[in-house]
Amino acid sequence: MEKDQLKILAENLANPQGAKGIEIGEMMHATNIGMTMESIHALIIEDSNHILEIGHGNAGHLKSLLKIAKDLKYTGIDISETMHNEAGNLNIEFKDQADFVLYEGEKLPFEDEVFDKIFTVNTVYFWKEPVAYLNEIYRVLDDNGTFVLTFGQREFMQTLPFTEYNFKLYSNDEMEELVSKSHFKRMKISEKEEAIKSKTGDELIKRIYTVLTIKK
Repeated sequence: MEKDQLKILAENLANPQGAKGIEIGEMMHATNIGMTMESIHALIIEDSNHILEIGHGNAGHLKSLLKIAKDLKYTGIDISETMHNEAGNLNIEFKDQADFVLYEGEKLPFEDEVFDKIFTVNTVYFWKEPVAYLNEIYRVLDDNGTFVLTFGQREFMQTLPFTEYNFKLYSNDEMEELVSKSHFKRMKISEKEEAIKSKTGDELIKRIYTVLTIKK
């Protein structure tokens, strides 16, 4: 893949736009579903929980999430208007349980302590002010809530040709240090490994990623 193509791919992974963005959204759902379901599992969702997902993409996993427990409420938030619209269209049958919010990417437009569970997958690379953003997540999370942050480890991510374009990469130690600078007090690290299809071709690659379970 040429340099210009890699740059366009990187831009659409950060903020999918237009027809190309819809295509990228479908690819992200397919390649990230393992990470997403591991993250959802780590939340330990219970009946009547209100769940926030940051960076929902096309939310093709929502049906599976809503089956986990009774009377769940889901809110998805994203900076991409394309993904906001696509998620709403793909999940119209769940409109009574789920809503999707478009925002600017820094301040979460919610009251304090409104969510029981919060999760995000492969978005931390794009946070402009990560400590401030973690504190925003802390603010909207219930005192007894759980936040799951899932990311590809630096050593793996550096092998991907598109991550040189506006991706901020983290090792486990760097992520622990970052979280320790926020208001959050407790975290548990779980390392995972899976085989996925490359975003730049059809070959299988081994992805090493981390599921970080964080508490107040």
